[in-house]
Amino acid sequence: MSLVSPLPDVPVTGEYAYDWALVDVETSGLVPRRDRVLSVAVITMGPDGEQTGEFSTLVNPGCDPGPVDVHGLTPELLQGAPAFDQVAGRIGAMLQDRVLVAHNAQFDYDFLAHEFARARMWLPVSKRLCTVALNRQVDPPTDDMKLGTLAAHYGIPRQRAHDALDDTRVLAGVLRASLREAARLDLPLPLVTCPPRAESQFTPSPPKTPCAYRNPGRLTPGGPLRQGMKVAITGETAHARAELVGRAVAAGLNMMTSVSRHTSVLVTNDPTSTSAKARRALAEGVPVIDEPTFLRLLDDVRPGDVHEASAARSAPRGDQGSVTEAVPASDKAAAPEKAAAPEPVAAVPSPRRPQPSARAADKPLAGHRVLVLGGVHADAVAARVRVVELGGSSAINLSASVTDVVLLPGGEKDRRMKRINALELPVREPHWLDAPTTADRSPSASRKQDPQVLPRGGVVDLPMPHGGPAPEWYVTAGWAPQSDCEIDVVAFLLDEDEQVAFDEDFVFYGAPENPAGTVRLLTGGPAEQTIALNLASLPPATRKIVVAAAIDGAATFGTVGAIQVGAAPGSSGAPVARATLDAATTERTLLLAEIYRRGPLWRLRAVGQGYDHGLDALARGYGVDVAG
Repeated sequence: MSLVSPLPDVPVTGEYAYDWALVDVETSGLVPRRDRVLSVAVITMGPDGEQTGEFSTLVNPGCDPGPVDVHGLTPELLQGAPAFDQVAGRIGAMLQDRVLVAHNAQFDYDFLAHEFARARMWLPVSKRLCTVALNRQVDPPTDDMKLGTLAAHYGIPRQRAHDALDDTRVLAGVLRASLREAARLDLPLPLVTCPPRAESQFTPSPPKTPCAYRNPGRLTPGGPLRQGMKVAITGETAHARAELVGRAVAAGLNMMTSVSRHTSVLVTNDPTSTSAKARRALAEGVPVIDEPTFLRLLDDVRPGDVHEASAARSAPRGDQGSVTEAVPASDKAAAPEKAAAPEPVAAVPSPRRPQPSARAADKPLAGHRVLVLGGVHADAVAARVRVVELGGSSAINLSASVTDVVLLPGGEKDRRMKRINALELPVREPHWLDAPTTADRSPSASRKQDPQVLPRGGVVDLPMPHGGPAPEWYVTAGWAPQSDCEIDVVAFLLDEDEQVAFDEDFVFYGAPENPAGTVRLLTGGPAEQTIALNLASLPPATRKIVVAAAIDGAATFGTVGAIQVGAAPGSSGAPVARATLDAATTERTLLLAEIYRRGPLWRLRAVGQGYDHGLDALARGYGVDVAG
């Protein structure tokens, strides 16, 4: 029997018709590699929306259950429960050949993957669907994307929050309603492929202690080693590699696993080595010394300059709202000079300073979300820029929040026009953007507070609470679904010299989490990826996080079109800022945003600076070699 009345207008064919396995887990903490599952619930549902099975159980984690005040699962309640390996087989049978569905699906998926790995079993999931990502595409007029908020919006009753079984029953209703809305808008489902992964591939290595000293540059001939120098070793060594690294770290050197233009010296006993590190050192002109010379220099390492202390110790002015500002010349660092590749680089125009104007609420397109269709690239970009100047927000896809459609030449052939006409959305001619009036405002539902719309170069303070824990910030990039290329979102954790402190400060698809777990890459679908940032736990040496995107293959961002970037506190929080970046043409890498320290505050800047070269060249510019 279905928990919520089936929705007859949800298609039962095509991409909306799947066998679903809806999952919710309660856990002892937030880190899958460390914390454990305390309870799990699974509901199976057919393509027609009818429930076909249900299972729930408490799980004895064999450890402290963590925040009992959140989940209510005390050690006494869990004492007689089965261990996970005792129920893994039944859970696996319910997941087999079904799409896993969860709210913040990567969280549940990662916890289950680790629990199955501990039980020496594979998690039998090949695809997953996140109802947060799905509703970000639908974009209902809710203040946030929390499960309870969406349940209230869709009219789904909720009995007990943080109860795995009740949350899964609520999730079933939210999924049905979300599928109905996706079908109404003709949206593709953000399904994520989940290939089998070995434990070593998705468990980060132990944290590496950041080097306390700034990189003083390269070793000079006959000169001494200085604290903070970046040192790499290649080839066979007479002393154990661990011993050499340990002595060097104790002396204040920064030991690297790859070579870049920022490497101070390469240590090798084979001057004719053709290893990747040796080839890179030769190409970049990095000095090379042998092991005996390195050991001799280790006896007299000269003092270095410590990283600047963090200025973010005082309480931020967090609850007073965010402020968009022009970017002063002294505050600009959108694209490091060192990121430039040898080949000619075509960069998008420099960001413009926002001009003084009336309050956004008084502008004629305040509260509007405008979708621009058709036109040549330059005209479409100009139209979206004009929308922002008029106080509106530029959409990249058709969603429930779109209030107007601007039709440029050729836009009438867009496949979405049939659905737009069926929804009776206002379709505007290009000249409408010349002088719209406040009378053109649509009577559609609105949120209590829409996110601030940032132009390229716009800056916003990330609000922090007074007292209490600081939120984890989620910077999400989304784009129109692509059929001929893949886009990868990455992050670089940089010090005051615009360099990564060590290789693991580069977060990308091959290493989706830095060792400390403070910066993570999350995948919400083929057209959405998120960088999650625990700003309060970053070391003082980290002054900036650069979020970028790269295209795999020959495609460019000019063919991809607009990239939308939003920043929100928490995985389901309401975005406080949003930017649409679409001025790129021939670029294959694009800097999306910077999150940086400014006095006691963290700020986000919408960048939109692009390069023709690939991700490997961009990474080398920040001091890390992708090839290793």
